[in-house]
Amino acid sequence: MILEGKVWRYGDNIDTDVIIPARYLNTADPKELAVHCMEDIDTTFAPNVQEGDIIVADRNFGCGSSREHAPVAIKASGVPVVIANNFARIFYRNAINIGLPLLELGDNVEKIKAGHQISVDLSAGIVKNITTGEEYSSQPLPGFIQDIAKAGGLINYVKGE
Repeated sequence: MILEGKVWRYGDNIDTDVIIPARYLNTADPKELAVHCMEDIDTTFAPNVQEGDIIVADRNFGCGSSREHAPVAIKASGVPVVIANNFARIFYRNAINIGLPLLELGDNVEKIKAGHQISVDLSAGIVKNITTGEEYSSQPLPGFIQDIAKAGGLINYVKGE
């Protein structure tokens, strides 16, 4: 699966309270969550993100509470993949469960800037920075995680088997 989009760039320790503020947890509607995604750290994200845009962040993305609303809000915003140096483990698992692929790129994320255009080959673990011409390697997503993402989440994946 190859994805291509514009980068929205964030730093270290982006926690789930910033991804989707607690005051919006009274809804489980993905579209409503998307309207408020990232608003406490970046008021330009929700109104301007385009289908296919990609979030790139530094270390410990998704730390904080274990709310599944956070990856749901990102996915409902049209973001097909999040790339970071590394992820908080509970966020990583929640993202897989809802079918949002994540790619850990280590320190190479520092070379990717806001507004860059990148392509991501999840099966090969390759990120190409179209803007700079650079290419970065990562561990590819295991086949079963790619299958969960293609199915739209773990529940759909299990139903399909």
